[in-house]
Amino acid sequence: MNVKPIYFLMRWGAQLIIERPVQKLTIPELASQLEQSGNHLIEHLSSCQDTLPNRRQLCHLIGIERWSQRRLRVALGEPFLSEEYDHYRPSNERSWDELKTEWITTRQATISLTKDLISHSSITPGIKILHNQYGPLSINAWLRYIDTHASSEAKRIK
Repeated sequence: MNVKPIYFLMRWGAQLIIERPVQKLTIPELASQLEQSGNHLIEHLSSCQDTLPNRRQLCHLIGIERWSQRRLRVALGEPFLSEEYDHYRPSNERSWDELKTEWITTRQATISLTKDLISHSSITPGIKILHNQYGPLSINAWLRYIDTHASSEAKRIK
């Protein structure tokens, strides 16, 4: 297998930064963290102005979260799709209020998906789902990725 050094480093880093911190956490605990951070982000967005850079950044957050949801649905039996996040991203031509509403419904859908993951009895233990940059991630790592991505990227919204 010929893996470029940068990908090796990214995957090694993902194991340390994404996978390791959630090894002992449960999906309900991660769902609670997602709910809390989502509420903090909603508060943050309400104080931000409707600018093109802000709309672009919020579209990015929504797109990545929806793309991640699709990847997590693989654990529920949906087929894996090797794709980028672009078509999950809403248009930055939408109004700020529309995008804030889309953010709220997107995060609610993530939390609902965690409930599906909890109640689905036929999930393969230890299943890993491929991330385009970070390689195979566990369900818990995907939930952490969703949370940390949104929280860190939201700092760019002013």
